[in-house]
Amino acid sequence: MPRIPDERPLVPRPEIIPELRRLLPVASVLSEPAELAPYECDGLSAFTQRPMVVVLPQTVAQVQAVLRLCHARGVPVVARGAGTGLSGGALPLADGVLLSLARFNRILAIDADNRTATVEPGVRNLAISEAAAPHGLYYAPDPSSQIACTIGGNVAENSGGVHCLKYGLTVHNILRLKLASIEGELFEVGAEALDAPGLDLLALMTGSEGMLAIILEVTVKLLPRPVQAQALLAAFDSVEQAGTAVAAIIAAGIIPAGLEMMDNPAIRAAEAFVHAGYPEEAAAILICELDGLAAEVAAELARVRDLLRAAGATEVRTARDEAERLLFWKGRKAAFPAVGRLSPDYYCMDGTIPRRELAGVLARIAELSAQYGLRVANVFHAGDGNLHPLILYDANVSGELERAEELGGAILELCVAVGGTVSGEHGIGVEKLNQMCVQFNNDELSQLHAVKAAFDPHGLLNPGKAVPTLHRCAEFGAMHVHHGQLPFPELPRF
Repeated sequence: MPRIPDERPLVPRPEIIPELRRLLPVASVLSEPAELAPYECDGLSAFTQRPMVVVLPQTVAQVQAVLRLCHARGVPVVARGAGTGLSGGALPLADGVLLSLARFNRILAIDADNRTATVEPGVRNLAISEAAAPHGLYYAPDPSSQIACTIGGNVAENSGGVHCLKYGLTVHNILRLKLASIEGELFEVGAEALDAPGLDLLALMTGSEGMLAIILEVTVKLLPRPVQAQALLAAFDSVEQAGTAVAAIIAAGIIPAGLEMMDNPAIRAAEAFVHAGYPEEAAAILICELDGLAAEVAAELARVRDLLRAAGATEVRTARDEAERLLFWKGRKAAFPAVGRLSPDYYCMDGTIPRRELAGVLARIAELSAQYGLRVANVFHAGDGNLHPLILYDANVSGELERAEELGGAILELCVAVGGTVSGEHGIGVEKLNQMCVQFNNDELSQLHAVKAAFDPHGLLNPGKAVPTLHRCAEFGAMHVHHGQLPFPELPRF
């Protein structure tokens, strides 16, 4: 099924480039083709577009000046952090300014007494925990890309990580944001106190994908390092058994720090890449981490072992020491790049389902994989139902990318059909606009557009992302039915 083209008319305004050079140092404005090439996509490399111009401001005043100019000239702006996003959220525009915040990379304050850190948006996720470590503290959300991804991007996409089951997503671990509007005005949402007056605009901004404002500063919560952390690795003869084990652990009232699943293709790829000691013959493995006081961890370990064996685990292994615990996680966090050993290209999906549907959804993904003739490796946050199916394809084979996109869309529609959502942490970007038409009806989409218009009435901040137009949804619905590709008839038709 062909992609629906971008509805936004292209209006290049190259005359803005000399104006930007008057506002910023010469080296902070990039406009030559070779300079623009590194910015033509984010982590979703199937979508590329070179921006008209890239700016790299170093101060808040420079960001304000760029925004005021773009607002006055009607030029769209796309904010970019490290470019590790997987939904095309930072895909630039051919007639727009790409606003890179890479130089906003300072940790402004670590407040050990109040357990907070105040940082600029270009600070890497892992760098926050490294800076807090001397105080016995750390920042809990840990995306697999945490060595490279930035906190501003984490806020924009509401990122999670392998420990989000117990400690929450980005939205649960930040207190305050300093932002700039498209008009260049500064404002703050949230507070360093436990609660802030008024509407919860902090939650609204988190996950807004750069469509409402530009993030300039983030105050995050820090947590004390747990006294003890212990990891278990369990092997299963079927993914359905592993899914049943996940449900049993949560039903028992145990909330692990992390509960992750990988299927056999992902296991084999990660093991060849990292040598974590994974059982390569297993159909699926679970990695379960428990943390807290030593006595609490010991008691929960015994209960989890029993639950895993009762669910059919063929092997249950406890990390012998801290080094092996970290190795368990290293294999899981390296699973995405490791899958590159299995296929020239892969398409990483991101949907969320109720945990009770895990076994059935995995079985249906296997059926869809056979139907579309493309292999799928499954790596996901099993504890909170956040799936990351990796669709393997070869971009050099005509039609395979399009089939991979269609398969990905079918998986996301399956997630909606069982009561889930089209994204858990990667965001919508340009990748999932069609599936947003399945998730939301026209009235709901109209409300989302109204929120956008309240902050950005002229639609200049990251236009064409995250929320589809009603016209697009009508075209998608008609095309979907025409091609006979609506596999879940209970889903809404447009």
